[in-house]
Amino acid sequence: MNFLTIGHRGVMGVEPENTLRSFVAAQHAGLDVIELDLHLSKDGALVVMHDADVDRTTDGTGPIAEKTLAELRALDAGRGERVPVFEEVLDAVPTPLQAEIKDVAAARALAGVIRERDLGSRVEVSSFHDEAIAEIARVLPGVRTALIASRYTGDVVDRAVEAGAGTVCLSLRRLTLEIVERARKADMRIIGWVVNTQEQLRLARAFGLDGVTTDLPEIKRTGRFTA
Repeated sequence: MNFLTIGHRGVMGVEPENTLRSFVAAQHAGLDVIELDLHLSKDGALVVMHDADVDRTTDGTGPIAEKTLAELRALDAGRGERVPVFEEVLDAVPTPLQAEIKDVAAARALAGVIRERDLGSRVEVSSFHDEAIAEIARVLPGVRTALIASRYTGDVVDRAVEAGAGTVCLSLRRLTLEIVERARKADMRIIGWVVNTQEQLRLARAFGLDGVTTDLPEIKRTGRFTA
């Protein structure tokens, strides 16, 4: 299996995160997969943004859930970029996507788009929330899913299996060989994040991971030399 390099919110280390500009840059850098985050707007649009509110990444304030898509479109998401919706990303880049959902409502909306556009082979659905992964598996059987965890214990693999996930995306800082071995015994793919230095990349390779999530395009260019 190839060692995957996943662009974190595009290439957020050099471009405004979760914008079309960032996603296009990730594609041009040759990243294997692009990761993005999804929330629902007040009027039900699948908005591409990490936080629950717009304060950190735009010139606006307030929760995404309390704003219509038109109101979100009026905001500057960095360097003049506008807040995109998921469907625009699908049209802007052909790269496979890892779509992180923040709640069950977003899971159902995403499942509808995946079903409508027949995206099962292109989109992997990820979440920190076990129930969101389980909901995706319920409404869209067979879709690829990943459980993300930052503060976790050895039972993270059991949680992923129970939720129906085929991948675990784990913070590299807490990763142990025991957890990697548990994932392998469960026939589960394992991704490390966030990997932005050569030292972190060498550690991920030493663990025998299937890939890494990174903020920086150069990790893709240098990854082949760390095997």
